[in-house]
Amino acid sequence: MLRVEGLQAGYGAAQVLFDVNLAVGPGEVVTLLGRNGMGKTTTVRAIMGLNPPRGGRVDFRGKLVSGLPPEGVARRGIGLVPEGRQVFPTLTVRENLVATAADRERAANPWTLARVFALFPRLKERAGQSARTLSGGEQQMLAIGRALMTNPHLLILDEATEGLAPVIRAEIWSTLAALKAEGQAILIIDKTLAALRRLADRHTVLEKGRTVWSGSGAELDRDSERVRAWIGV
Repeated sequence: MLRVEGLQAGYGAAQVLFDVNLAVGPGEVVTLLGRNGMGKTTTVRAIMGLNPPRGGRVDFRGKLVSGLPPEGVARRGIGLVPEGRQVFPTLTVRENLVATAADRERAANPWTLARVFALFPRLKERAGQSARTLSGGEQQMLAIGRALMTNPHLLILDEATEGLAPVIRAEIWSTLAALKAEGQAILIIDKTLAALRRLADRHTVLEKGRTVWSGSGAELDRDSERVRAWIGV
């Protein structure tokens, strides 16, 4: 579904990504691991067209998306839950969810307000509140719900549970497991390795803008000492 090959990207004169390679298949959950500053968020931004790649390529569902503007990438079926959530603070919960909603391919069971509210009952309770009044955990739920309302083939989460209370983190992990069970493909960045090992099918590790390791959960168990040295856990 998603294939990234030899990806290069950066900011101004500073190059951050030198050779990033990763893939996500239909229905897979794949992690992007690495210490802070290794290029994980830049990789996501390059995939989404927010930082146009300087080299390599990004293919999605068999078509080249490198060079497309962010809205073009989103229309191809990638939904992003960005680092820091970035909900629309002055809009209500309901307005946030419908603002970018789309069902371009007429999904058999499309994401609707009712489905999102069933997934996150807290959001239903706060449907008329402005997003700025929500807790951090509720804003993360809203960001996930907003991405799902675009009916994505691939959901990308950058720092899925960063800064959240333990009970909210557990709820987010449970939600992601439920989405996986429904066949949702997910690319996820997070530091909670124990939860990621339970959830993910495969893992990719970045070190200084390069893919230095990738493998299945079983391969991660066998190579855990080396991987932990790279990710600092």
